[in-house]
Amino acid sequence: MTITLQDCRTRDAQDPLRSLRDHFALPPGVIYLDGNSLGVLPKAAPARIADVVQREWGTDLIKSWNTARWFDLPQRLGNQLAPLIGAGQDQVVCTDSTSINLYKVLSAALNIAREDSPARRRIVSERSNFPTDLYIAEGLCKERGLELVLVEPQDIATALTSDVAVLMLTHVNYRTGAMHDMAAITAAAHAAGILCVWDLAHSAGAVPVDLHAAGADFEEWRASKSADFAVGCGYKYLNGGPGAPAFVWVHPRHASRPGLKFMQPLSGWWGHATPFAFTPDYQPAPGITRYLCGTQPIISLSALQCGLDVFTAAEALGGMAALRTKSLALTDLFIQLVEERCAGHGLGLATPREHARRGSQVCWTRDEGAGVHGQGSGAYAIVQALIARGVIGDFRRGDGGNGPHKDILRFGFTPLYIGFEDVWNAVEHLRQVLDTAEWQRPEFNQRHAVT
Repeated sequence: MTITLQDCRTRDAQDPLRSLRDHFALPPGVIYLDGNSLGVLPKAAPARIADVVQREWGTDLIKSWNTARWFDLPQRLGNQLAPLIGAGQDQVVCTDSTSINLYKVLSAALNIAREDSPARRRIVSERSNFPTDLYIAEGLCKERGLELVLVEPQDIATALTSDVAVLMLTHVNYRTGAMHDMAAITAAAHAAGILCVWDLAHSAGAVPVDLHAAGADFEEWRASKSADFAVGCGYKYLNGGPGAPAFVWVHPRHASRPGLKFMQPLSGWWGHATPFAFTPDYQPAPGITRYLCGTQPIISLSALQCGLDVFTAAEALGGMAALRTKSLALTDLFIQLVEERCAGHGLGLATPREHARRGSQVCWTRDEGAGVHGQGSGAYAIVQALIARGVIGDFRRGDGGNGPHKDILRFGFTPLYIGFEDVWNAVEHLRQVLDTAEWQRPEFNQRHAVT
């Protein structure tokens, strides 16, 4: 059945989440399909940031640590975020960057895993995991004399051997949008005595996640599907702004584990049990608070709060379940329209069709040799031509060949503010760029620092 522009407009009119779009400052004439990289500005953010700067900082000064509750803002935002990732109250803090938080949890996980099994000397991860995750793991392995093992997704199960300490994966692949079965993989790892660290950077706020654990004794843990540690990003689907603080979650059975050896290694004063006692020795705060480190970035945290407030508003409209339903409808529509209207231009779907294996993005490869003068795929130039038209996606470079990691045209669908007419119009622009070979213009083939 052929889908028309009017069909898309009708779906927008019937969308129960359509009012959420009003929370965002979307530039006129722009179809923003890059919220999986940087989210849109919440309308409330400029006034909130101005208030923090002008009143809380400018007028109230240092009193605001108490009067404006700056001091416990990481915990309060963590509790606001927790329902989005299936975590319990007082189990999440918003702080630092994803990379720093990953260093914290991976260090703690290695210490825990190797305490009882020193022979566990490996970290296993996916070869196409986000590079910063692999860099952090590589650095820790070099520091401790361990081994980082990288495998393809289909080989994860066979890689869970008795010498593995930690399995470190990203829930939704940043290049393809392919989503792991977190519960099944975690259960398999636990059955082999392996701890799991999950990166939710491309999940939180876009797909439902269930981190919340069952019992904490060993036998229950061995049979459980609950993760052990998780980190995630604040500036993608959570719309916290460029460089927004990230978040960290730790299973309660690990969070307050006694002994400094099992703690995260960045024992800064903000993670101290009584930071303003100013004692010379470090005494960790209970639970997740010990995963804080230095003084917190209050302006950035306040901007992130504006993004999280939209999810609080979404709860009355069905919450993450409703957002997921719309996300799948948007991505289904995009896949169908591209395959119908852009056929013959060498595009290949890199994102799984199955709903259970798809995040909230759709990625396309393009046949190698289809680029200018037969060199390359032209994927980068196509994205640049779309951006010039106001359709903003992004490009991710492949391995330069016809192997499993080809160049990617990447489009993210944030159901908070993307509509069905947006999808129709984005595909129409893509069709025109391809049909007219507009992407071959020289200005679209000049590489920028950020792709």
